[in-house]
Amino acid sequence: MTPLSWVEAVTTSAHPDADVEIAVVGQLNTPGQSSFSRGLNRDLIQVAVAALHDAGARASLHDVADETPPDAEAIRGADGILVLGGGDVDATLYGHTDPVPNEYGKDRRADDRELELIRAGIADDAIMLHLCRGSQLLNVACGGSLVPDLDPFELHKGAPGDPLFVDEVVELVEGSRLRELYGSSSLTVRNGHHQAVDRVGEGLRVAARARDGITEATERVDNTWILGVQWHPEELAANLDDRRVLFGEFVRQVRARAGTR
Repeated sequence: MTPLSWVEAVTTSAHPDADVEIAVVGQLNTPGQSSFSRGLNRDLIQVAVAALHDAGARASLHDVADETPPDAEAIRGADGILVLGGGDVDATLYGHTDPVPNEYGKDRRADDRELELIRAGIADDAIMLHLCRGSQLLNVACGGSLVPDLDPFELHKGAPGDPLFVDEVVELVEGSRLRELYGSSSLTVRNGHHQAVDRVGEGLRVAARARDGITEATERVDNTWILGVQWHPEELAANLDDRRVLFGEFVRQVRARAGTR
């Protein structure tokens, strides 16, 4: 089995009647990755792609960590863009120059590539969904900053030696697309992060907050549908309804845009 055979397997398993294509942008590898984190990353990607397939979309995977840069024109030519999680964002990109506690997986080349793709997507008014690191990069792309290391962290991830992911209740902001989508003031999500949005970038508004005030989701104000969520609907133990609702709405928005081209 070649290293990328699982990628080929998951991206070619879409239903033959799938009518839109989603460019899935992420890191297949990060610096210092362990066998555990590599397997976790693979699981997250596989579940995300499967969720797109279940919603009636095809998926093409674009690795920003590869030696060869991703095909920017192919990504811009897709019907929608999904930006996945991964390693920490280089703190100097948002003006933080002190050491970052618990930093892992930093890859400046991948950061620069993804930021360029996100900014192009904003300029194109692409339909985009950003998860975890993707949500953080969306904020940095808009000139915002991040909390380098959450302290206290207990609401957002497991303690050392415990499972990484935890169930967390987030509050959905009145008037946000997320609040309208879920029809509820709160939502239990699957989380596992030590960084988060701090100063919100230009053109973004907060769509969800944790109970300690940490920003858990943002959305672009002047774009058709660009959303970033800090949590992981694609984690294996995440709420299936959350996954279906969020990915289903994303693909619905993609399909609506594709129909107007």
